Amino acid sequence: MTSAPTPFPPPAQGEPWLLTPGPLTTAASVKQAMLRDWGSWDEDFRAMTRDLRARLLALLGEGAEDFDCVPIQGSGTFAVEAMLGSFVPRDGKVLVLANGAYGQRAAETLRYLGRAHVLLDKGDYLPPRGAEVARILAEDPAITHVIAIHCETSSGILNPVAEIAEATYGTGRKLLIDSMSAFGAIPLEPAAIRFEALVSSANKCIEGVPGFGFVLARKSELEAAKGNSHSLSLDVHAQWAAMNRTGQWRFTPPTHVVAAFLEALRLHAAEGGVAARGARYGANRDALVAGMRRLGFQTLLEAAWLSPIIVTFFCPADPKFVFDRFYALMKARGFIIYPGKLTAVDSFRIGCIGHLDAAVMRAVVEAAGAALAEMGVASAAPPAAALEERARLGA
Repeated sequence: MTSAPTPFPPPAQGEPWLLTPGPLTTAASVKQAMLRDWGSWDEDFRAMTRDLRARLLALLGEGAEDFDCVPIQGSGTFAVEAMLGSFVPRDGKVLVLANGAYGQRAAETLRYLGRAHVLLDKGDYLPPRGAEVARILAEDPAITHVIAIHCETSSGILNPVAEIAEATYGTGRKLLIDSMSAFGAIPLEPAAIRFEALVSSANKCIEGVPGFGFVLARKSELEAAKGNSHSLSLDVHAQWAAMNRTGQWRFTPPTHVVAAFLEALRLHAAEGGVAARGARYGANRDALVAGMRRLGFQTLLEAAWLSPIIVTFFCPADPKFVFDRFYALMKARGFIIYPGKLTAVDSFRIGCIGHLDAAVMRAVVEAAGAALAEMGVASAAPPAAALEERARLGA
């Protein structure tokens, strides 16, 4: 008796599965969409840009009528810098909520921009909570904005943006959200969670390819942003105004990436939208975590904070475990995993997003078990000190 075929066949031409937070494994039809050339000033491409903007706004759900969509060329970090530089006035001050590398990067960006800011650093294990955000804002009336990371992929933690938003607006401030690795799979409806702007990018939960990010912002904030930006190319107001006036990108757009993204958006809708995409990723995570725990691996985070985007695992304490060797053995079996991005403990990450399903994740677990056996690793248990540190910090 044969099992039913998976709806996610292996990548073509011997490509590995990309188990990363993006770039990630894409559908064959997304790749196929990049085989045609487009004129960046041509009406056909301008129609594609209008379609892209409208479809992304629709993903916001209830409250989207108050927002507009502004694509920004470059990686997601370009879009984050564009958001911070455009919506935080030069005399503003930002509370940066950090519990990993991307909150720290937001703080570094603000340093480059010359914007005043204060950092709440929660380390690798815990989220920022609404009560402490409210306390900091009450104590510092100079703070005008809060920047929160929706899903911190250096640890895999899903941050509680709803309570952060409540605390922010309860003290009369404004919230900006880096939803780079969550938008499209985790709901973020303006009618339910108040914010002024969010950013994401093409190569995350929509399952497109790298080349542009996008800002979804309140029209009132876009109008007020004129003159704030430090940068010609990263000026969100200028990009927005030009697109609305001409239908064109101000500078050379990633035409092939836009075409691929429209196909990715079509597949996203056909799957069932945000809820269905998030459910598949959640099933991927559950299959991965259950299987890896059976092998003896431990997650960095307790279940309450595990996102459906990416999971961080402690490296085993067994001296025969060497991550570079483990990585190579996993790659030889068709899986590209991700090194850790923590400073305190040795870890590695496995992404749950991309054009793949729980059957693929079970194959990942099987490959990990085979790799451990080939390395002669007797136990995948982490060092006792790592677990003690997690317990001490209340993860």
